[in-house]
Amino acid sequence: MDNVKAKEQIKALAALKGITMSQLAEMVSEKLQKNYSLSSLSQKLNRGSIPYNEVMLIADVLGFKVSFERLEKIDF
Repeated sequence: MDNVKAKEQIKALAALKGITMSQLAEMVSEKLQKNYSLSSLSQKLNRGSIPYNEVMLIADVLGFKVSFERLEKIDF
């Protein structure tokens, strides 16, 4: 998934789980125990300014995890 933006990836994962973006915002609200609106989520995704910790939280809510994989050997 080269150059896939967070917005596209999150929408695809939500769709894979059969969850609308509105439902996702509600689920995140429940997890955070504070208001997390669809509007706020959409704005962050459209601007590309969603914080990493929120991406990890959304992944968790959707039943996924964020991980890093080494692409090539790094020589020091």
